[in-house]
Amino acid sequence: MLYHLFTYLEQTYGHFAGSGLWQYISFRAILAGVVALLTSMWFGKHFIAYLRRHNISETQRDEKTDPFNTKKVGVPTMGGVVIIVAMLIPCLLFGKLNNIYILLMIATTLILGLLGFLDDYIKTFRHNKDGLSGWYKIFGQVFLGLLVGLTLRFAPQAVMNETVEVRVENNKEVVYKSPEVKSTRTTIPFFKNHNANYADLFSFLGAPYKYWAGWVLFVLMVVFVVAAVSNGANLNDGMDGMAAGNSAIIGIALLILAYVSGSYVWADYFDVMYIPHSEELVVFLATFIGALIGFLWYNSYPAQIFMGDTGSLTIGGLVAVSACIIHKEILIPIICGVWLMESVSVIGQRFFYKAGKKKGVHQRLWKRTPLHDHFRTSLEQVERLDPGSTVKFKGSTELHHENKITIRFVIITIILAAFAILTLKIR
Repeated sequence: MLYHLFTYLEQTYGHFAGSGLWQYISFRAILAGVVALLTSMWFGKHFIAYLRRHNISETQRDEKTDPFNTKKVGVPTMGGVVIIVAMLIPCLLFGKLNNIYILLMIATTLILGLLGFLDDYIKTFRHNKDGLSGWYKIFGQVFLGLLVGLTLRFAPQAVMNETVEVRVENNKEVVYKSPEVKSTRTTIPFFKNHNANYADLFSFLGAPYKYWAGWVLFVLMVVFVVAAVSNGANLNDGMDGMAAGNSAIIGIALLILAYVSGSYVWADYFDVMYIPHSEELVVFLATFIGALIGFLWYNSYPAQIFMGDTGSLTIGGLVAVSACIIHKEILIPIICGVWLMESVSVIGQRFFYKAGKKKGVHQRLWKRTPLHDHFRTSLEQVERLDPGSTVKFKGSTELHHENKITIRFVIITIILAAFAILTLKIR
């Protein structure tokens, strides 16, 4: 709103003091991030106090669901509300509200935020630790993926220039761009000619059918990425500060990639596709990072509040959608490598366990999943909770405190995020 207000004042009254600053992405992004951080800290304090006054906390767990005896009884949940509020307020204040990408990010926040809130509501107020049915979550994620994919296909603003070149001619900067087009191209890391086209997989169909088949595949890819990444973030939310810390680092990596994709100067320098108007993602991602850092003030060990599915599903969805907007969805396995490990550990455990049951044996890949729980679970705990079971990857007998596990996972995410950014040059 403030961006539009100052733009209006400048257009109406000519030069207006300070109005020029609002045209700079860096100014609005930094301001938005700081406001998001302060909002998260201020609102988080009052929200925690409200939840405690009304005894709104996570459902009491038994030994099977909490074998680590963490004794986190009475800790308020639904902290994702704090993150969402802290993102939306500065976004509405400092963002271009007529930008298609900002609108997509706001829609993602509201849709997955509502889905996660319903899950937390059922767990908290109906005392059902299973929460919302998994099928409802899948439906919501698929709906969002279709909304994003089809918007990128049909919205006039959602275009790209595959190549852009900046030259200095007669002491003037001249920008040469390839035509703005709707494209199913995506960035392939590590390759010099690094733009691949989904439509090329259907060349055997001939034009124009390969074009439409490419868009169908692109939309399905968006659906898959949204569902996979939001679920990965949800699985990572199991220790104090774990999901928030990892997500903030991932957000920084995506902010840098969005800044490069939305600037024709940097797009030319790194030889990546230029996405007009995507620079506005930088403002939103700054609010994303600021809100998460502010939330860590209360969520770091020992946590005073849990983000719940309200936060984790929303965080994962925002990461997925922002990556798809700038056509960097194939970098997701690198940037979100920790979330990928968590998801693979759960899927592998389930298949391995079911395969063992068919043979009449109890077998596990890991002592416990998601993977972060493996490092704080002893074989004695496994035997007590699942008598007669065997563990393939026993790992070290040394058990780690959750704070150490969290810090190490965050360090891994920093390394992966840095590597993802380096792919701009490693080709």
